[in-house]
Amino acid sequence: MKHIFIIVIISFLSFYSFSQPINEDKSKVLFEIGNFKINTVEGTFHGMQGKVNFNPNDLVNSEFDVCIDASTANTGNNSRDKHLRGEDFFNVKVYPEICINVNSIEKLNGKYMAESELTMLGVTRSVDIPFVYENNTLTGTFEVKRLDFGLGKDTGTFTVSNEVEITIVCVLK
Repeated sequence: MKHIFIIVIISFLSFYSFSQPINEDKSKVLFEIGNFKINTVEGTFHGMQGKVNFNPNDLVNSEFDVCIDASTANTGNNSRDKHLRGEDFFNVKVYPEICINVNSIEKLNGKYMAESELTMLGVTRSVDIPFVYENNTLTGTFEVKRLDFGLGKDTGTFTVSNEVEITIVCVLK
């Protein structure tokens, strides 16, 4: 019994020694989406939290399980931001977080590719996120279709494009 306890403690400590804390003040998610086919709306989310264990020399054991606070949606327009946080779009009272869980990572042409699951509004979809790792910062850009998640399902694609470009900037301490 004593040996099992020691193994559990060592496993617990080794897990936390490799887990890298996220710098919440510097980390963010940026998004761009078409509006009326002539404008582009840009915005951000903050409040990134979770578990990151990234080692470029050990991709098999690298992992990400990160969420952002959906109520931090900010486009610089208070009226639009309130609408985005409401039931028509992010419904932050019911779905307070948007999360990404990385299943596997591989290196391709000097960059990395994360096979991931994105969960938004209670819907989980597979997404591949190409990213780079420089100066303790993971930066990846990918595209999703908002209607795949039911985001703004009653808003047509003329008013708000279906395609959303997302850039994740995760700064590690």
